[in-house]
This record gives sequence, C-alpha cells and structure tokens, in this order.
Amino acid sequence: MAHITAVAPVLNEEGNVKELVTRLAGALSEISPDYAILIVDDGSTDATWARLEDMAAADPRVGGVRFSRNFGQHAAITAGIEAADADWVVVMDGDLQDRPEVIPDLYAKVNEGWDCVFVERQDRPESSLYLLGQRIFYSTLRGLTKGNYDGAHGNFSIISRRVADAYKTLGEGARFYGGLIDWLGFSRTSIQAKHGERFSGAPSYDFLKRLKFAKSIVLSFSTRPLDLMLAFGLGVTLVAFAFGLAILLRALFSDYAVQGWASLMVSIFFIGGVQISLVGMVGLYVGRIYEEVKGRPRHVIAETLTPTPVAKTKAKVVKSAG
Repeated sequence: MAHITAVAPVLNEEGNVKELVTRLAGALSEISPDYAILIVDDGSTDATWARLEDMAAADPRVGGVRFSRNFGQHAAITAGIEAADADWVVVMDGDLQDRPEVIPDLYAKVNEGWDCVFVERQDRPESSLYLLGQRIFYSTLRGLTKGNYDGAHGNFSIISRRVADAYKTLGEGARFYGGLIDWLGFSRTSIQAKHGERFSGAPSYDFLKRLKFAKSIVLSFSTRPLDLMLAFGLGVTLVAFAFGLAILLRALFSDYAVQGWASLMVSIFFIGGVQISLVGMVGLYVGRIYEEVKGRPRHVIAETLTPTPVAKTKAKVVKSAG
C-alpha cells in the first residue's frame, strides 16, 4: 500500500500526460517516496495510453486504467479511487489546470485533522462572462439540490483512506465526485490556490456536456424539481379555481355575459403545457430509475497498469538478490 496516490482522469491528453506525470512525481516525492500515480484513460482515441505505457515501463510507481470507451470524467475518478491502495488519495483533473505543485499544501492541511481538503480556485484564466455563467449555474444547482456546490471548487482534493473506502461502497451509476463526498459527511475544509492554464490541447467539456451533466446531478441528488412542479401545479389549480369562481359569481349577480373563446383556448393550452411538463419531469426520474435497476457496471476496464510503490519495489529487489 502506498502512502499517497494521485488519481487523474484524462481524455485525449497525449500532449499533457507526460508533463502531468512528471510534475506529479515531483510534487508527491516532496511528501514521501512511497507514492503512486494512477492515470485513468477515459476512452482516448489518440496516443495517450501508449505514452502512459512508456512512462509506466520507466517508473513502476506510474500506473493506469484504460476504459473500453468513454464513460465520463466522474466514472474515471471512481475507477481511480477504486484502484488506489493508499493512506491518502489525491483527485485532480488531467489538463494541468489543477497544478500538482499544490499537492504538498493539500497534504499539510489534511494532516491538521481533516478527512477531505478541496482546492478553492483563485485567479482563474477563464473570461468574466464564463465565470458569471458558472456562478449562475451553481446558484441554480444549489437551489434545486440543496447541496453545497460552488464553482470555485472543482475536483482537486485529497481524501483519507476511510473516505475513499466509504466512497467505494456507493452503488449508484450516475456519479458526481464532489456531491458524493459532500453527502458522505466527513470533516471537510478547503485551501486557496491559483488555477493554472491548460498545458496543451482543448477542453473536452462544451456547453451541451455541462448541461447534460447538470441534469444528471439534479436527478441524482434531489427530488426538489418534483416538489416545485407539484407546487406550481397546485398554484395554477388555485388560480384557475378562483378565476372560475369569480366569473360564476359575476354571471349570477350581474348582467355580465361569459364570453371569450380566445381566453378559453389559451387556458387549455396553458394547462396542457403544465401537464406535459409534469409528466416529462416524472419521466426523467423514471428513466433514471430504469438506468439504475439495469445494474450495468459504471465503466468497463480494457487494460490496467498496476503501479508499485517504492517500498514494494525495494522489497522485490532484496528478495531476488537473496
């Protein structure tokens, strides 16, 4: 078992993976020589895995997990945590915007008695418009899920062995690393660190992927949308009842003649739209239940490179020399 293992998911990062492993090795060696690096290849179609194989052959502390296809970043994080055998597990993105040089600071903070320490990203290189959109996105997400989600905190973190073990027991297929760590409830804090720039290549997350991921988070962590739709439906019903009662009373006690096919048609279409929305929302949750009860694995591993911590490497050398 290693003292500390770094887990990083990658997708088509052939231009980043060598720099990533080199900088991770430098940062982890400041903490202990007994470290391991686990790179999870989320179905890359470039030379990412081939380059990782070369680095693993040169350094036994470097390992990897390769998916049979793309299963998503958070499935890759889960696979890395499941494969990690260490006292401490560092989780970070593989594009080097999460700077490996911050890991010693994470390690120092977690050893103050915390179970989880996340990095709050400072001086981010993204545009002001992007950051504004992200703040709106996470504010909406917090309102819908009642979770403690903040766009300033990504996946970059360190967790203790007991947190990693508890994380491995979670059975749902839809994964959101930060949300699941928050749900586990272990002691948690954060440190501030400058957010780096991507070393090479282009981001794999676009707007549609983020929107799909947001929907997955809401469906996995909250039934609040159902509560809101129910409240809205009841509100519409009460307004319609009050409006109908007012028209009836006016027709009974005055010379008012009930007219207005246009208003009637608008009301019908409005109520129909509300009903369709309600059914659609329920359908999303039924679809999520369907995906979960199928019991398919969260990911399929095609290849594995198992890292060997330095202590185990030395033990093997001594044994063979005897």
